Amino acid sequence: MYQKKIPIDYDCGLGVAMEVIGSKWKFCVLDEISKGITRPKDLVHAINGITKRVLQNQLRELERHGILGKTVYTEVPLRVEYYITESGKSLLPLIAAVDTWGLGFAPQLKTLLEKEN
Repeated sequence: MYQKKIPIDYDCGLGVAMEVIGSKWKFCVLDEISKGITRPKDLVHAINGITKRVLQNQLRELERHGILGKTVYTEVPLRVEYYITESGKSLLPLIAAVDTWGLGFAPQLKTLLEKEN
């Protein structure tokens, strides 16, 4: 199993938070699952720009950290659905706040980036 070269500092809340949710896609994955999209195939279609491989890695990490749970249905074809755990539900207000801030900042960011070009 992969071992990090720099260990997690469990005394730093930001370090722990970044270990669990620090990626480009995890907030998007959690947001879509909270809206009821629970199957990987549907998540790929709902999240613009994510690949199947990246989604699988993000789901695996979120599950390993206890933010998501997984239900596997033994049917043909195999069906897998993800759900947000109680620990994961505590992140939803944070995700909503970041989404609100991002939407409010988007016009300013667009203007700044257009000036560069």
